[in-house]
Amino acid sequence: MSNEIRCDLCVIGAGSGGLSVAAGAAQMGASVVLVERGAMGGDCLNTGCVPSKALLAAAKAAHGVWKAARFGVEAPEPAIDHELVHAHVRGTIDAIAPHDSQERFEGLGVRVIRAHARFIGPDTLVADGTTVRARRFVLATGSRAFVPPVPGLDTVPFLTNETLFEEPRAIGHLIVLGGGPIGVEMAQAHRRLGARVTLVEKGTILPKDDPELVAVVRRHLVAEGVDLREGTGVARVSGGVTAVLDDGSTVEGTHLLVAAGRRANVEELGLDAAGVELAKNGVVTDARLRTTNRRVFAVGDVAGGPQFTHVAGYHAGIVIRNALFRLPAKVNYDALPWVTYSDPELAQVGLTEAMARERQGEVRVLRAPFAESDRARAEARTDGLVKLVLSRRGRVLGASIVGAQAGEQIALWTLAVSKRLHVGAVAGLTLPYPTLAETGKRAAGGWYTPSLFGERTRRLVRFLARFG
Repeated sequence: MSNEIRCDLCVIGAGSGGLSVAAGAAQMGASVVLVERGAMGGDCLNTGCVPSKALLAAAKAAHGVWKAARFGVEAPEPAIDHELVHAHVRGTIDAIAPHDSQERFEGLGVRVIRAHARFIGPDTLVADGTTVRARRFVLATGSRAFVPPVPGLDTVPFLTNETLFEEPRAIGHLIVLGGGPIGVEMAQAHRRLGARVTLVEKGTILPKDDPELVAVVRRHLVAEGVDLREGTGVARVSGGVTAVLDDGSTVEGTHLLVAAGRRANVEELGLDAAGVELAKNGVVTDARLRTTNRRVFAVGDVAGGPQFTHVAGYHAGIVIRNALFRLPAKVNYDALPWVTYSDPELAQVGLTEAMARERQGEVRVLRAPFAESDRARAEARTDGLVKLVLSRRGRVLGASIVGAQAGEQIALWTLAVSKRLHVGAVAGLTLPYPTLAETGKRAAGGWYTPSLFGERTRRLVRFLARFG
């Protein structure tokens, strides 16, 4: 006979969203069961955010040696020990893993079942011979790399983010299929670590970002030697790793990385039995992240929204308020930031210029180049731009930053968008000198330039001067 557990909340998936729900709910007094068939920590820890950023850090260090001469520092050509780079990536994962471990969550009072979960009814699932009946369920099953139907792809070895970081040896020529954030980041990282890289994108790279700022990233990729093939797809692959492109050209590589988007993990969960309806990429959810079975919520990639780790964490808070406290909390992505960790970084929050003009018609755009930042000049990182999109009355609708530490700088503008601040709130700040963040303040100050330095102000100053 199978065991049976009754609980307040059952979470399926131990990625960032599922772990946040489980930890929060358990510490608030709920009885929680967490079911995970794979590695604790999910994609972000094991095959996504953490290893990719560790690899990018190694690549940035190598690039720093290449560029040291611009500061008068003579350095020999960097020697890349790929096994040690791999060890750094693995060590970073291992250092963070205890926070996501089964032992930690059991210490919080969570019952952890390491098995596949399958619903057998609207309020019941089975996992490893155990029946779980819960008042509420949370789907947090994440997503995996989408493998496009390219002829021949099933006959050649290829990498995805799930296998890329397991490769400790040098890569000779990496062909990257897809120009989204993952494709761009990994193309640049491997180029800096000594590989030849060809990036193939049927459209344009980073299509969700502002084209004006994407152009800066593109310029750096090309300057560093990435063979960028935009506007053409892969017609077929064959041989070892030979890609024939739509334009008739052929690229021969040693490794192929498929970075053509993500697909939600919804298979073999018994969602039909649970009464959970599927969507195009995930499950159907309302603004409160409830599925078509009001007992079942969804967080993270499987919820069908933006696929970012920080979105999964945000979803966790929404679900806890709904599932535990029955508060009608709803998702709102108006102030959602995202970052592509290329070098220079590209960060966005709120509306881009194109989105704002489409939705609101008349808007005002302010810009400030990094070249006007004293800190950027001191660090020889002047290729960058802050771009603000404002309403007619000066409310911050969105901000885009491309340049050094753009991901850190976007935090201020996330606050401005989320609190519906007037641009003057940032223009009036006193910021430490010299910092890159001053570039954003300089852009904000552009709101006042026409009036502050216009003829009307000049006449007022001349008039007041008459009185001594």
